[in-house]
Amino acid sequence: MSAITITKNNFASEVLQSDKTVLLDFWASWCGPCRMLSPIVDQVADERPDVKVGKVNVDEQPELAGQFGIMSIPALLVFKNGKLVNQAVGSRPKASVLALLD
Repeated sequence: MSAITITKNNFASEVLQSDKTVLLDFWASWCGPCRMLSPIVDQVADERPDVKVGKVNVDEQPELAGQFGIMSIPALLVFKNGKLVNQAVGSRPKASVLALLD
């Protein structure tokens, strides 16, 4: 399953009300480390059907970035049962991204 675009309009239904673990990637098109992390996040989306993966463009969704205090990108946030349970900032290897989910 590929990553979905998360906006302020679908955040509650796709993240807070999801019965799956949700991995959110906060990114921007001008961010080099974001471009390095993006294919890894896409691989996780394809390989882990038990996880919903979403991407939040901070330039297009500044309200969501502000809501979670995103000051540096890329930032990964993990939600379970609608609650933030883990987060990490910066590009990282796939094993590190997968470890955030456990």
